[in-house]
Amino acid sequence: MQALHPLLQTQLEKHESASIIDLVDGLLAHAYTVYASDIHIDPTPEAMVIRMRIDGVLYTIASLPKLIRWEIISRIKILACLRTDEHVAAQDGRFRVTLEGATIDVRVSILPTYYGENAVLRLLVERTKDMTLDDLGLTGTNKERIVSALKRPHGMILATGPTGSGKTTTLYSMLKILAKKSPSIVTIEDPIEYAIDGVRQVQINQKTGLTFAHGLRAIVRQDPDCIMVGEIRDHETADLAINSSLTGHLLLSTLHTNDAVTTLIRLLDMGVEPYLLASTVRMALAQRLVRRVCESCKEIYTPSSTENAVVKKYSSREVCSLWKGKGCAKCNQTGYRDRIGVFEVLVMTDELRHALTQRASTQTMREYATASGMTSLESDGIAKALSGITTLEEVMRITCEE
Repeated sequence: MQALHPLLQTQLEKHESASIIDLVDGLLAHAYTVYASDIHIDPTPEAMVIRMRIDGVLYTIASLPKLIRWEIISRIKILACLRTDEHVAAQDGRFRVTLEGATIDVRVSILPTYYGENAVLRLLVERTKDMTLDDLGLTGTNKERIVSALKRPHGMILATGPTGSGKTTTLYSMLKILAKKSPSIVTIEDPIEYAIDGVRQVQINQKTGLTFAHGLRAIVRQDPDCIMVGEIRDHETADLAINSSLTGHLLLSTLHTNDAVTTLIRLLDMGVEPYLLASTVRMALAQRLVRRVCESCKEIYTPSSTENAVVKKYSSREVCSLWKGKGCAKCNQTGYRDRIGVFEVLVMTDELRHALTQRASTQTMREYATASGMTSLESDGIAKALSGITTLEEVMRITCEE
């Protein structure tokens, strides 16, 4: 792993005599330096283990003495304005820090566990704020389909995938395209991750009753052209989103589903009528994030027969060579640095609408989507592996469920 940030290294060497304030500051500084998205502070019987998620993978950074773990959690609670005298209930908060001239929002989740309180800190760094569709990995036909859908005055565009797959970043990139046309855009999010110029962004607040559903009711009275709902979680929000898109609004949102086709099935399970889905959904976009091959230690190699068989399963291209990273200081010896998206973009066609109203099986709808030009997550990932952007191993790790 990359050398620890000097502030963190100094405090770790002091063990029990470490300055708790400097130690927490050092953890944040190191996380920022190595591009970590999350800091995990996990209690164990004998110590406090510090892990950081870098490019989607958790790495153990350090082990702290058991005697100071309560003080570390208390310091984090103070920063996040949480109760320091509460140790048996989950707490959520956030705070803001400035590191190397950059302002960073930190979301905090405290959870009581068997060996003590656990803390997870999510760093919301504006490094991805200005990313375009191309930067995200949306190119060629997939990009053209999205740009075309964004030109429509109404309907729904849905981004799907598991937590941490980059759905919100993708929607933000779409909103920035729409904002250039100067329409009225309002979002309701939980939380607001980045500020977008020209967009009115609303933060969910459960304490005041400002939920996605209640917020969406208020937003439609704000004369919006485009609405973004952070997530469709229940029937009430789904119903309001459908009705908003029916009444002349372009609506963007996210769901947690495995692929583009099951997005439609998920909405049916929420109680949305098939004919309403057929009338409103313009596009469903499923995505995952794969690690990029490190450009500093990238090397070419001849794939094995097993790798050739995997590629031929999803691609008609002849495989002569693939790429991997040897590992260097810039990539923490992992061979990877940064991430890029792999996508499948489903565009609603007449055949799909008919299948949807007939409540056809998932397999039938997937066949219609593929026939209309939808590229699977695996195929898009392998195309990026063949181009040297990522590795075949990484694509299979992220997309294969077997």
